Amino acid sequence: MPDPSVPDPSVAPIALARDRGRSSFGPVVLLGLGTGALAAVASAKPWIGGASKTGNSDATMATLDAGSRFPLASAVSLVLLAAWGVLLVTRGRVRRVFAWLTVVAAVALVVCVVVAHSTLPDTARDSLDDLLGRGSASTTLNGWFWTTAVCAVLALVPAVLATRLVGRWPEMGSRYDAPGASAAPTEKASLDPDRDLWHALDEGRDPTDPHRA
Repeated sequence: MPDPSVPDPSVAPIALARDRGRSSFGPVVLLGLGTGALAAVASAKPWIGGASKTGNSDATMATLDAGSRFPLASAVSLVLLAAWGVLLVTRGRVRRVFAWLTVVAAVALVVCVVVAHSTLPDTARDSLDDLLGRGSASTTLNGWFWTTAVCAVLALVPAVLATRLVGRWPEMGSRYDAPGASAAPTEKASLDPDRDLWHALDEGRDPTDPHRA
């Protein structure tokens, strides 16, 4: 017979993989929350910096035109951040759904960055020319845009890892469930003594025996 004190070698790789999955929970979630939060801040800022060729070097797009922003990217960043927040406090299938939602949101944010890179400068330049005169302004993508771009790419990493590892991550205890959810079956049984009596008779036990289990 096998010695119970010796660990089963067939179980060791499974336990090791489970431990690695659990240890990845903190770093992956922190990276996801961090990139989502920074992207939400950066995408809410103007992405275009502009200067007038007539000598007004301080005439930036942030003060002259709302077209220097990309609202869709800001909305997607908030969805990404919210998905990580929900994933952190949920369990089971719901957690898996939100893990995939982080991937969708991260990909959508990358798409927003690509579209903004190709369209936003021209749109902002046309709007600024209307304000300052044709050919009077130049526009460039500023640091807030590039910060969002970097966050969008980095956000893909924890999102993809979440879909692969979410099943091994620790979950919140039942004490965080809705009040009374776990106590309902016990309370129901204790309030129905007649049902317990009939169950005892069906099983051949004497319900009047004081030593019965």
